[in-house]
Amino acid sequence: MKKFTLFGIFLALFFISCEGPMGPPGFDGLDGLDAEIGKTYELANVNFAVGSNTVRYTFPENIIDGDAVLVYRLEAVDNGLDIWEPLPTATIFFDGGGFLQYRFNYTLGDVDIIIESDDLSLIDNEFMLNQVFRIIVLPSDLISGLDTSNMYNLMDQLSLDKNNFKTLDIRTIE
Repeated sequence: MKKFTLFGIFLALFFISCEGPMGPPGFDGLDGLDAEIGKTYELANVNFAVGSNTVRYTFPENIIDGDAVLVYRLEAVDNGLDIWEPLPTATIFFDGGGFLQYRFNYTLGDVDIIIESDDLSLIDNEFMLNQVFRIIVLPSDLISGLDTSNMYNLMDQLSLDKNNFKTLDIRTIE
């Protein structure tokens, strides 16, 4: 009986000693945003041809079904600052007639960047040659809380900088 009583006291002390004051609260997390988010690519020196208005870029690894793909075009450089526009762009109308629009579509393995016009032979080379695009692939459940209209704001929200962008191989579709 003594052993049972001694064991009971020891067990009670053991459970009591497991309780203690609550520790200080930890720092708030970023809901997973502190991990590496998505994939980023930069495509430089993209050339469209009159006979081929689509350029295909194959992702180095397949994206996940349900990922969101965003594409931005380097529209201009103003005082050393890049101006990026999201695709699809607003239609550009030219004096004397004609229009131009950049758009894209994608699969799990690649993205097609497409230039559309009523007559590509009338489009100046500044719109056809040496184009630069950036592609950002994100889990689609993150898109709802992000401002995707401005690439710099998006990069800030995701803690990205220009060094995060990888280069892709280019293949023109005939």
